[in-house]
Amino acid sequence: MRPSQIQILLAGLLLNIVASQAGPSCPDYSVYSKSRHEPFSSGKHALSSARPAPSCRTFNSTAVETLLSNMIPAIADPDLYRLFQNTYPNTLDTAVRWRGHASDNPAEELAFVITGDIDAMWLRDSANQLQSYQAALEPDPAEASRADSVASLYRGVINLQARYLLTAPFCNSFQPPAESGLAPAGNPAAASDVVFPPYDKSAVFECKWELDSLAAFLQLSATYYESTHDAAFFGRFLWLEAVQAVLETARSMMAPTYDPDGTGAVLPAAYTFTRQTTRSTETLANDGLGSPVRATGMVRSAFRPSDDATMLQFLVPANMMFARFLGSARLIVDALGERAPAGLVDEMAALSASIREAVTRHGIVPVVSANGSSVETVYAYEVDGYGGAVVMDDANLPSLLAAPVFGYLANIDPVYARTRARLLSAEGNPYFMKGSVLNAIGGPHAGPGMAWPMASIVRILTSSDDDEIVRVLRELVNSTDGLGLMHESVNSNNASQWTRQWFSWANGLFGQMILDLHTRKPHILQQSFQ
Repeated sequence: MRPSQIQILLAGLLLNIVASQAGPSCPDYSVYSKSRHEPFSSGKHALSSARPAPSCRTFNSTAVETLLSNMIPAIADPDLYRLFQNTYPNTLDTAVRWRGHASDNPAEELAFVITGDIDAMWLRDSANQLQSYQAALEPDPAEASRADSVASLYRGVINLQARYLLTAPFCNSFQPPAESGLAPAGNPAAASDVVFPPYDKSAVFECKWELDSLAAFLQLSATYYESTHDAAFFGRFLWLEAVQAVLETARSMMAPTYDPDGTGAVLPAAYTFTRQTTRSTETLANDGLGSPVRATGMVRSAFRPSDDATMLQFLVPANMMFARFLGSARLIVDALGERAPAGLVDEMAALSASIREAVTRHGIVPVVSANGSSVETVYAYEVDGYGGAVVMDDANLPSLLAAPVFGYLANIDPVYARTRARLLSAEGNPYFMKGSVLNAIGGPHAGPGMAWPMASIVRILTSSDDDEIVRVLRELVNSTDGLGLMHESVNSNNASQWTRQWFSWANGLFGQMILDLHTRKPHILQQSFQ
């Protein structure tokens, strides 16, 4: 018999009481999250209580705690509610490593948000981690100005990301700011890196050029603006300068490999990367240049959102996302009026439109149908401008599957619908993992057989089919090995084999998906997943 909502509420209260009695010593969450902790959920999976004690949480948000409480009657299944309770606040509970202000401007908020088990801040990850809390962003100026508001956390991350982009715009992950007093994290994998342009390793954790890092900065900015309408914030500190750096960097990576004058000369590279490694996905071919490309109107990306090297450098989903949020962020620049550089709005709008046109012209490719009976057009994952295309998808966002999630197109778009069907089949996508536990897209980062819960979450976010949503949601509930958290990847046939139990981006995305279902399909959350 399923427990009542009162029993679930009492279990949550007990969890907080037990946590509050844990004392002043806070465990290392990278260790704590590998073990199961009482009280367990009352469903058949008996999921662990994975939240730290309130005194050990890295950021406490009244808005998020209220949202968690308000969702109790909306989620009937005790295991599903425990997953939501554990995952949605995970970034706030565990990953806000430091908050403060700039040393040269006490009004400039800063926030250093780590990925989870890696003590560095990725532009992409931190933006996506905060994206999950859009529902808790305070639109009221008085509420948003409080130091403990989610809006304050957004401002701190946007300001720090702007600083990072002005420091090293080709880099993807960064060390804590000097104001924090935190020691830089070591990165043995990067010890042999030879990167152009050079960068300061005391400020940068890793310098892989990923177009989605720039897109993530624009996305986070647009989300904050859309929810708060606080345009003035963007004119106070370094945001406009960072946007200009984003445009300059992106344009430099639109150049082809060879001079188009017909001489065959190799053009000077705006970015190169080599690393001594046994993994081909950790370095670039051709002495750091990557695979050759012709000009297409898209922006090159040396690495994917997984931090794996691209095979062909025009990464289609990254260009989709960049075009989408260039268009959104220009609205902020427009709202700033004369405080913004002349012509910046038009430049952003024109570049967004031209990249969209290039994605349509070069990113849609013909493929033979799975049964070999016909030819259809789908979005490629990567292209090179020479006619080469990689037809697949990777679990990490931005992905082709996630194009409707970040608002590039609708899930009813016919090319997207064909692409989605292909990506979610073992016959059409070499990185679709089938199994008895989880059927989901993976990628080279964790390898064959390892399905990513993140991709299952995106599958739900892009589906209107109740049966599909329920089936995938049931797989997710069954995939946590009792820990009650979303892993990075899970063996598609064995839930006890997984990578990264503490991956706060995937956790937040799971909570975001539950809130989306509460809006779109609340009846699904009233079902049992036992």
